[in-house]
Amino acid sequence: MFSLPQKESGVPTTCLDPASMHGLDSNYGDGLGRDCASKPDQKLSKLYGVGDPTARFSSDSSHLSLRGRIVKWFWDSAEEGYRTYHMDEYDEDKNPNGIINLGTSENKLCFDLLSRRLSQDDMLQVEPSLLQYPDWRGHLFLREEVARFLSFYCKSPVPLDPENVVVLNGCASLFSALATVLCEVGEAFLIPAPYYGAITQHVYLYGNVRLVCVYLDSEVTDLDTRPFQLTVEKLEMALQGANSEGVKVKGLILINPQNPLGDIYSPEELQEYLEFAKRHELHVIVDEVYMLSVFEKSLGYRSVLSLERLPDPQRTHVMWATSKDFGMSGLRFGTLYTENRDVATAVASLCRYHGLSGLVQYQMAQLLRDHDWISQVYLPENHARLKAAHTYVSGELRALEIPFLSRGAGFFIWVDLRKCLPKATFEEETLLWRRFLDNKVLLSFGKAFECKEPGWFRLVFSDKAHRLRLGMQRVRQVLEGKHQMAEDPPSYQTQEPRASTGELVIVPWPCAGSHC
Repeated sequence: MFSLPQKESGVPTTCLDPASMHGLDSNYGDGLGRDCASKPDQKLSKLYGVGDPTARFSSDSSHLSLRGRIVKWFWDSAEEGYRTYHMDEYDEDKNPNGIINLGTSENKLCFDLLSRRLSQDDMLQVEPSLLQYPDWRGHLFLREEVARFLSFYCKSPVPLDPENVVVLNGCASLFSALATVLCEVGEAFLIPAPYYGAITQHVYLYGNVRLVCVYLDSEVTDLDTRPFQLTVEKLEMALQGANSEGVKVKGLILINPQNPLGDIYSPEELQEYLEFAKRHELHVIVDEVYMLSVFEKSLGYRSVLSLERLPDPQRTHVMWATSKDFGMSGLRFGTLYTENRDVATAVASLCRYHGLSGLVQYQMAQLLRDHDWISQVYLPENHARLKAAHTYVSGELRALEIPFLSRGAGFFIWVDLRKCLPKATFEEETLLWRRFLDNKVLLSFGKAFECKEPGWFRLVFSDKAHRLRLGMQRVRQVLEGKHQMAEDPPSYQTQEPRASTGELVIVPWPCAGSHC
């Protein structure tokens, strides 16, 4: 992923003394109290940013069109860490000194369960219709199973209609298709930031659609707020700012559970965001690709499809895929649910270029209809393994006295390494990222998610224990060596939850001679 230059607008930041946050629920994170006095230069908090994906574009290829050069530039500038990893991928036997990938959000914990299920006899069938051109929306038998699956697992108040279902080869294609059919060239979507940065490419490369970032920050201003909290007020400010710059906003993108924060929107919050969109006649794209990867039951995740009433169903479009919840990112299956038949038909027309083979459609239908296996075997075991991996990595971070956001959904932890930067700049963030990569562990840095605070990193924990142990050992080596190259940092305060009660208490930030 890559980072975009932004046009910015701002207001002064406010924050509380950490002691005033005593008692904040531990699910909001470890060590996220902030002391305003520790910031010598209080800068303005950025409210929004209008993305210009090609502002730094340069290419000297004479064999490509301008569009082709832009596409190539995206590839060259966006995938450095991922390409480096694939050239030196860790293998326990063949390449034990290779790179451990804690940067790509994939679930690698349940291959044994999936391989057994996908190898059963009911998955293997070939008939003429599966080898012929299908309905571009997807075979009816698959759309019927998708509708039943979403009705059950999203807990929709009424059965969902298979005529509102379109299947494509993944959510990347869905973002691209929806941007193309909903927006004119140069128009934009609002998106809360930090966000999964590849969406920038998804909506731009075909549709030439931009993103207006609704910047969120880590400051907790009172007991009723949480770090990186999205509010309707922030959405209103970003929309007004974009309009003032002549940018036409056509929609809002929500990721729930959120990537990279792992945050979950409550039904009340979802309703507020949807009402905001209705007031301004905005489409809402809701990406629920992690909806079955909520491993902390107390969080009470609710799909947007579970709401009794959608404020504007004709402008509400929901996507889901098997890539995350079923650890099948290489299979390329995604689905759109929308009550707007014009949108469904337009997206289906693009399925000529983004469709699935008939054989894959048959396998997906067989998998999605097996509710007994999903509910009684796969999901309980998957959640248990995710929770165990999360517990291990969060324990390692606590041992390092590194603050982080801990939610209980998704495959990642949002780690606060701001105090490990000699200066609060994205250049220093990139240098720290390269130190991790040089030490053979790949993380994702915050600028790739359009985070406005340098020093945040996404760390993926959904991997096998031996790779996690080695990866965290390499992370520790970098952080333990970091303080030796920087000036002695000042003493800061942060917050840690008591293991027994979950109550937050004040502990000192690591000083010189400790980690970072």
